[in-house]
Amino acid sequence: MSPIEHPLDFERPLVELEYQLERLKDELASGNVSRRDEYAALENKVSKIRKDIYGKLTPYQRVQLSRHFDRPFSLDYIKFIFTDFVELHGDRLFRDDAAIVGGTARLGEVPVMIVGHQRGRTTAERLKRNFGMPNPEGYRKALRLFHMAEKFGLPLITFIDTQGAFPGLEAEERGQAEAIARNLLEMSELTVPIICVVIGEGGSGGALALGVGDRILMMENACYSVITPEGCASILWHSAEKADVSLEQASMAAEALNVTAKDLKRLNLIDEIVAEPAGGAHSNHKEAAEILRAALVKNLDPLSKLTVKELVAQRYEKFRKIGAFSGDN
Repeated sequence: MSPIEHPLDFERPLVELEYQLERLKDELASGNVSRRDEYAALENKVSKIRKDIYGKLTPYQRVQLSRHFDRPFSLDYIKFIFTDFVELHGDRLFRDDAAIVGGTARLGEVPVMIVGHQRGRTTAERLKRNFGMPNPEGYRKALRLFHMAEKFGLPLITFIDTQGAFPGLEAEERGQAEAIARNLLEMSELTVPIICVVIGEGGSGGALALGVGDRILMMENACYSVITPEGCASILWHSAEKADVSLEQASMAAEALNVTAKDLKRLNLIDEIVAEPAGGAHSNHKEAAEILRAALVKNLDPLSKLTVKELVAQRYEKFRKIGAFSGDN
């Protein structure tokens, strides 16, 4: 496991020790066996600190991990999990939105359709993909691929990873709300199995537009919420003249919003938490993808055995049961 390239503040003590471990490993590889015991002791220390850090994360720290610069994105998971991926472009109405990626692929021997949000790492890629925030044409592109999946009987797998739909004026002019609402409606009625996976930050309606499925999976350090903790804290505790929020306020909001996988599993809003490698998915993309691949195969198999009528009926009941109700009305 290589040291994290872009550590968060709470990861820095671990990263410094990991660099020391790498240097000792290089010395041993060069033939300096006298430091073997020192390496073993440091390796145990690093393992213990890693468990201490990632085993006691606060909700807001998990939010920070969900946004980690090195975290695997949709295309990373596609590369490691699937074969024969053919990317499809455009919504056939306006343009191709690079914040949404999708296409056909194979999960083992099973042909599937994949649709996901895609962030960028370099400055140029972030601008091209609008920081993973789709415009209406992105959701209409996704809808086109949903319909193609249904036409050819392909199970649909979506990867959710966005701060939210793009909030610009031009997006509203082109029908942002309608595009998202249309996806919610159409996904609820698709006649193919749907597995949705929250791989990073699942924000607001921008995430929900890819989030109606028969199984909702969530990576261990992902988050899923109606608003960002910072946005929530700004509304609750700040005026328009002072929009900045403190770390403490953002942390309080994250805890109150129940944004973590464990919270959402407890509330029956997701079906399964997908474990991440020790140190988070950003520390080992390939291992994270292998774990997720096993979860996808496990969940897709029983769904594929249902009739269309059973599949759609179960999906309907699944979402009807969400939430708590009281009173006589």
